[in-house]
Amino acid sequence: MTNDTPAAPADRRKFLKVAGLAGAGVIAAPNVSRAQTVTWKFQSTWPTKDIFHEFALDFAKRVNEMSGGRLRMDVLAAGAVVPAFQMQDAVNAGILDGGHGVSAYWYGKNKAFSLFGTPPAFGWDANNFLAWMNYGGGYDLYNELVGSVLKLNLVGFLTGPMPCQPLGWFKKPIEKPEDFKGLKYRTVGLAADLMKEMGAAITILPGGEIVPALERGVIDGAEFNNPSSDSLLGFQDVSKFYMLKSFHQSAESFEIIFNKKRFDSLAAEQKAIIKYAAESASSDMLWKALDRYSRDLEALRGRGVNIIATPKSVLDAQLAAWNRVIDDLSKDPFFKKVVDSQKAWCKRTVAFERINEIDGGAAYDHFFKA
Repeated sequence: MTNDTPAAPADRRKFLKVAGLAGAGVIAAPNVSRAQTVTWKFQSTWPTKDIFHEFALDFAKRVNEMSGGRLRMDVLAAGAVVPAFQMQDAVNAGILDGGHGVSAYWYGKNKAFSLFGTPPAFGWDANNFLAWMNYGGGYDLYNELVGSVLKLNLVGFLTGPMPCQPLGWFKKPIEKPEDFKGLKYRTVGLAADLMKEMGAAITILPGGEIVPALERGVIDGAEFNNPSSDSLLGFQDVSKFYMLKSFHQSAESFEIIFNKKRFDSLAAEQKAIIKYAAESASSDMLWKALDRYSRDLEALRGRGVNIIATPKSVLDAQLAAWNRVIDDLSKDPFFKKVVDSQKAWCKRTVAFERINEIDGGAAYDHFFKA
């Protein structure tokens, strides 16, 4: 038989059957990822019992589940590998693969770091701050600081809008701005510059060291973050005056960082999972915080804690101090570039919120005020 001799009918049927099965196999084969399975050491900057460590676990759970186990975050608490304030260095060096913290903790490397976590009180909240990060050029500036200014081997994601933070815990109430003169006070980030401008003597401590310092009299007052974290850390055991509302950290978020070389080695879908897990965890964190913080504040009241609103005179003094701090730090061109971007964003977006949003307090008083 020559090459151009027609095949017999039986041969043609056999060929078509085999080809059809092969074609069906191509069509039906699932689009299975060939990404390599990876397990990463991921340390938080929080004690195990803190709700913030729980937020780190929530993020990791999303990554682990969405990746089908191909990318797993092995979550460790502060101190498991390195102390809280050394987490960024450990991720940069590859000792850790990633970590969960706040940008303000790296303020000692460059004060502009705190602008990406505890920015000035321009009238925005943390949700608006994250909007600036994603749609106002914030990530471009953040990446410039990390990659070009400091040349760090890091990739970062901002997540988790925090409610306005309390002024803190004190041995006696703060009644006027002058009460901060000489007061030994714990805070972090740009809030350290702000409260120093108001006359306080600042001590910067990680969360787990604050209550022992208060108990020993090393500090006279301190802020950490919220009723849940504060009660779990034991503030109510050493102080009975808890002052809410403050402009020192009114728009903070968390920061999730990874070693850049390791992140770049991931498959595209694994990188996407990390990004979208951070965004998903951001919303869930705020929902959980509203539930837990409100419950735990009531529990603190039941334990004899005096819950006090910060006086207007102190809040006004904070805003005036912000002017002086921003003017001084804006001598650095990069710091000024970030602040100018934030101001331009807030001038437009906060104006919209103010003209568009109704007064929730009036509605609350209508229905619930006794």
